[in-house]
Amino acid sequence: MERDRHRPPPRSLAAVLFDLDGTLVDTMPAFADLAAEVMAARHGVDRILARARYLETSGLPFVDQLEIICPGHAANRSASDEFDRRKLAVCDAMPMDARTVAGLEALRALGLRLIVSSNTGQAVVDEFARREAFRFDLVLGFDPARGLRKGRPHVDHALAVLGIARDQLVLVGDSLKDGDLADESGVAFIGRIGTFGEDDFRRRDPRAVTVRAIDELPAALGARLATAPG
Repeated sequence: MERDRHRPPPRSLAAVLFDLDGTLVDTMPAFADLAAEVMAARHGVDRILARARYLETSGLPFVDQLEIICPGHAANRSASDEFDRRKLAVCDAMPMDARTVAGLEALRALGLRLIVSSNTGQAVVDEFARREAFRFDLVLGFDPARGLRKGRPHVDHALAVLGIARDQLVLVGDSLKDGDLADESGVAFIGRIGTFGEDDFRRRDPRAVTVRAIDELPAALGARLATAPG
């Protein structure tokens, strides 16, 4: 996969796959606070350190983050269950803002298919999509029963369902791990500045493409669509 790393966004796009938390909705600060509280109580980890480690490993299911932060700890599963249960209140309080919705509507006007990709449980992601007025073409969450999770499983599923090629899809996410998942999936990546800064994305890839808000995407991607062949 090394030859697929750090590719620029494709010139001809058909779909955009969006991470949810921190990309479409500004939930990451509240999630980081919640994760720090849970880890402090169940693992005895200092809250400041726990919060930093949560953000560093964001983009993975929380149970997988815990296995990185506290490998093999007996409380990892119960902590993950508590976090997933309590994060519902955060999700309910954080709808997409007007700039994000405007950006999504502009992308749809360009003819692009729009997909949600999250490692939050499928039922929670479905509820997010249900309560938002904007309608996505495909909504994918963490669903072990179907083998679905962020990264290649979501990408491959989206390509099959929408009938598009791998080089017609771009992934937009707010974490460095999202960039890694895009590389592993063989698709282009655009970083949403927020959880990580532009310097962080550029340290990962000096040629990184970044935006500060979703409404900046249409101009960047529209220019590529306008110059695409045929």
